[in-house]
Amino acid sequence: MVEPVRQSGPRTVARTRTGRVARQLSGLLAFGAVLVPGVLPAAAAPVGFVAASPEYPATVAVDSVAPKGWAAAGDTVTVNGVVTNSGSAALKDVTVSIRQQSASGRTLASRSSLDQLVRRGEPAGADGTPVAASRKGLGTLAAGQSSPYTVQVSVADLKVGKGGVYELAVDVAGVTPDDEDPHTLGIARTFLPYRSEAIAHPTQLAVVWPITHTPELVAQTMQDNDPVPVLRDDSLATELAPGGRLGQLVQTGGQLPGLTWVIDPDLLDTVFAMTKPYRVQKPNTAGEPAKESNTVPGTGKDAATEWLKQLRTAVAGAGSQVVALPYADPDLASIAHNGAGLNGMADALRKAGTAGEVTAEGRLSTDARADVAWPYQGYLDQQIAATALAAGENLVLTSSASLPDTSMNYTPSAARPIGNGQTAVVADSTVSDLFQPDLSSPQARSAAVQRFLAETMVINRQLPETPRTLLVLPPRNLTTGSAGALAEAVTQAQQGGWAKLVNLQTVATAPADPDANTTVPGPADYPQRLRASELSAATLGQVMDIQGKLDQLLFILTQPQRVRGPFSAAMVRSMSTAWRDQSAEGSSYRKGVQDYLVSLIGAVKLTPKSTVTLAGDTGTVLVSVKNDLNQAVGNLRVKLSSSQPNRVNVGLQKDVLLEAVTSQTLHFPASARNNGKVQMTAQLMTTGTHEEAYGKPVVFTVEVTSVTSGVLYAIGGGVLLILLAAVRFTLQRRKRAAEPDEEEGGAAQESGADAEEHAPGDEKVGH
Repeated sequence: MVEPVRQSGPRTVARTRTGRVARQLSGLLAFGAVLVPGVLPAAAAPVGFVAASPEYPATVAVDSVAPKGWAAAGDTVTVNGVVTNSGSAALKDVTVSIRQQSASGRTLASRSSLDQLVRRGEPAGADGTPVAASRKGLGTLAAGQSSPYTVQVSVADLKVGKGGVYELAVDVAGVTPDDEDPHTLGIARTFLPYRSEAIAHPTQLAVVWPITHTPELVAQTMQDNDPVPVLRDDSLATELAPGGRLGQLVQTGGQLPGLTWVIDPDLLDTVFAMTKPYRVQKPNTAGEPAKESNTVPGTGKDAATEWLKQLRTAVAGAGSQVVALPYADPDLASIAHNGAGLNGMADALRKAGTAGEVTAEGRLSTDARADVAWPYQGYLDQQIAATALAAGENLVLTSSASLPDTSMNYTPSAARPIGNGQTAVVADSTVSDLFQPDLSSPQARSAAVQRFLAETMVINRQLPETPRTLLVLPPRNLTTGSAGALAEAVTQAQQGGWAKLVNLQTVATAPADPDANTTVPGPADYPQRLRASELSAATLGQVMDIQGKLDQLLFILTQPQRVRGPFSAAMVRSMSTAWRDQSAEGSSYRKGVQDYLVSLIGAVKLTPKSTVTLAGDTGTVLVSVKNDLNQAVGNLRVKLSSSQPNRVNVGLQKDVLLEAVTSQTLHFPASARNNGKVQMTAQLMTTGTHEEAYGKPVVFTVEVTSVTSGVLYAIGGGVLLILLAAVRFTLQRRKRAAEPDEEEGGAAQESGADAEEHAPGDEKVGH
């Protein structure tokens, strides 16, 4: 072992190189997922957390830095947290202290230095020395035991100097069975921004506040005097309640004037539908027509009514802005990569944009900006930008992971032109990714808040005399814990004076930094891990095929508006970005839409037939048409055709007009010329200029049992006349060959004579 390094207070023991490397690797694993730009952490890891080891058995957590997360001259800083003995032996004489700076006045002046502090592993001399005045005793901690702590230190004792960001380290010391000298048992690190002077130009900070949810409304409606909406489940009722995710988001966001509310209008429509009586599908009935037997009453009327009221109040806050996503938030990246060339897709995106704006403004009674694209997780490439532009979206919310500024020594403003009249508003990925995980624990929340304060202060101090802008882009499915942490961080940064909350419009129209990166990456640079969750070309093709089938159904309905709206919306919902994180549910939703459309189309059909017996040379073939829909249908006709019209022929097509839930039998006259079996096909056809088959044909057999002898004689006579005419025609040709000087007119006259003799024979066969 290396000789211990002695310091005033509890000592820090230097470890072997092997132990140090292991600790550094542990630190990288603990913090790297949180801090590497563009890499989303799988779970919340506190920024200053150092995993326990045999050398350092105490795990130290920081729950809060009070009273405001930052300090000014004369302040006293209070740190609350928990110490846990993660070792196998008892720890005695445990004390908790705050360390002062190792070098007086040395700040973490760059964003890379913030990252380096988080990656630091074992306790080191750079963490400073414990402040005796801050020390608090915890006594003995048995193996596995935890104890809360509260320690305080004055800013003067921390040895801070000029304004900036400093390390704030919490040291736990004590004795162990194998070392009875007091020594460091564990450490936690976080950040302490220190404001020593007034700030001339606070950074203009725009925060996207997403109000989104997976699609819930289905294409089915319960038919009554007014159609009753149907939801796939009733989980939204729980989320809208005061303790639910969406309820908490509105409550928390309503306390932050100046937010940019980014809202899926489909959610607004769904919540509005829930303010009235609605039904919920029973499990495993997704593709079935909605009935009393396969649905139950919804329970969220009161919660939906109150939530919508609170949202209207919140978005009307001073300086706030509403951004309406395209209706149902279609997955722009999936469409750009796998479906941009599909017939009707561009038109569907434009309609979704228009519907989104109209819906948001109507439901919220406020203006909404609707030309904003937000590709999944903010990743952008040239195909996505082009697809957004074609849909009329001139502003793109993207991440600095797609447009990095690696060559610059400061963080540029958010907005920048990317060509073709489009503007990208680039969110800082390091800051935004802090709120990707669910910050439900006090430790995770405190770590994210302190890192946010540190990052934003350093950004502001990079160019303190130059006004700049910053965008924070949290995930679409922002959790309540992360929303609370983000709101706390923004509030404290504003109180510190280095940030000012503004809306997206302010940031988007601010002057662009001429040195900022404006090169949109090519499709090859799009992250492969994100492509794996995209909607495939086959899936998008199936969704767009729905439109053709739907158009045919709408053509025959007498009240097409009752179907057009629900199905058109369900088609867009089938492509929602929300399915990225719930692929199985998305597949089930799409299958339900497709199956239900098939069932509607199949509700108007021909009744199957067996063999029909025709006892004679004439008769009637009956064909029945059934309408199981709850509305009348028209623009249809039945076409009956024979596989052998020379043996059995049928009458002309017949038009069909059916009232709701009725059937009709059509009579087709038939004439037979011979006994035996003939295959017949009945097919529903749409009328109009573009006639096409509707539904499946019905094939059956007509069996002729007794054609009269008179008919047979007539047929035989007709055949005889044809043979005689053929003989006469042959003789005439020989005669012409023998008389080469015959006038051409004579041939024409003979041909005419042939025609006259054919006519009676043909006419007789027709009867």
